[in-house]
Amino acid sequence: MEITDKKIQDNLIRISNEISEVKDLDVLMERILKAARDICNCDAGSIYIKQGDELLFSYSQNDTLSGRLKPGEKLIYTTFTVPVNEKSISGYVATTGLALNIKDAYVIPKKLPYSFNKSYDESTNYRTHSIFTIPLKTSTGKITGILQLINSRDKDGNVVEFDKKLEPYCGYFANNAAVALERAQLTRTILLRMISMAELRDPKETGNHVNRVAGYSMEIYEVWANKRNVPQYEIDKTKDVLRMAAMLHDVGKVAISDTILKKPGRFTDDEYEIMKKHTVYGARLFSNITSDVDEMAKEVALNHHERYEGGGYPGYIEISTEEALPGYEDENGKPKTKKGEEIPLFGRIVALSDVYDALSSARVYKEAWDEEKVLDIIREESGKQFDPEIVDAFFVCLPTIKSLQQRYP
Repeated sequence: MEITDKKIQDNLIRISNEISEVKDLDVLMERILKAARDICNCDAGSIYIKQGDELLFSYSQNDTLSGRLKPGEKLIYTTFTVPVNEKSISGYVATTGLALNIKDAYVIPKKLPYSFNKSYDESTNYRTHSIFTIPLKTSTGKITGILQLINSRDKDGNVVEFDKKLEPYCGYFANNAAVALERAQLTRTILLRMISMAELRDPKETGNHVNRVAGYSMEIYEVWANKRNVPQYEIDKTKDVLRMAAMLHDVGKVAISDTILKKPGRFTDDEYEIMKKHTVYGARLFSNITSDVDEMAKEVALNHHERYEGGGYPGYIEISTEEALPGYEDENGKPKTKKGEEIPLFGRIVALSDVYDALSSARVYKEAWDEEKVLDIIREESGKQFDPEIVDAFFVCLPTIKSLQQRYP
């Protein structure tokens, strides 16, 4: 079927509207790259985010390499930086602001300032042919990153040069994507500043810790949702909100006294009771619900220390008064604890992500635990502290989780 300019334009408008609704930076990069690859029908692609005089390799997709994986596995890639200069293809585009449409990456004339680095191809047994590299440029001319598309395919699946007719459309899409990325970066910055307030109070609560917990939670949810045949559009929407909510899981610690947060030894019983209130204080911050993020952040903050078998905290509590909800008092008049699926899904997911990261990471008061010891504990706590289905999903996406550890060390 012939693709007309009108169809391309309609598709671009639809995709641009869709990405404008995405709030989280990581989810947005995934959606932008997938949309750009759909427009150009290409096998692979990457996004680089401009940070000062460098480009950070931030996101990648590759159908050929993904096709070599087992069902449920995801492509693992490492992040790296490229100088913003004319020596590399991406650096050249970031420097000049001009798009490059290269027919064959291995046949670039030596007189040109840029060249192609074959090392990734050699390490993965992949062959890069055609490359289309586009600056992600806002309406003011600011370059926020680079979109690089690889190996365009014709209707029969053969690798061909990128259609020059698509260049202006991709430029239009890239401009819209740049604006969306700039907005998402601002949102991420605001979130990290909120978290840095907790970090000033509690040195254990760092930006990389919350990025890891959020990334793990998103991967676990996706596996869980796919197993339950949740529609893809719902998965995409939920991942966008979940990542931000998970980053804020411990923000209630800003209301806990320094004498408790920074205490080097074990808490007394009274101190521990005060420390547990960070769940309630965090939920209070999002009580005035104006968005999906507020609603899920409240749910996560309140429930990420509940235990699947019961016995966690804070239980069935009225967050404004810190008293038990009517009808949910135990024999001492305190809130009954939640258990099983009484605990909201995203509280159950973040509970596992938070514990895994806490045990796997070095802290000021401890060394990182041995990986096998951490995994054994998670297996042992399946059905006790953690939801067995969430534990199963965790182990399915463990390779991806380990790659996130390296991305946010």
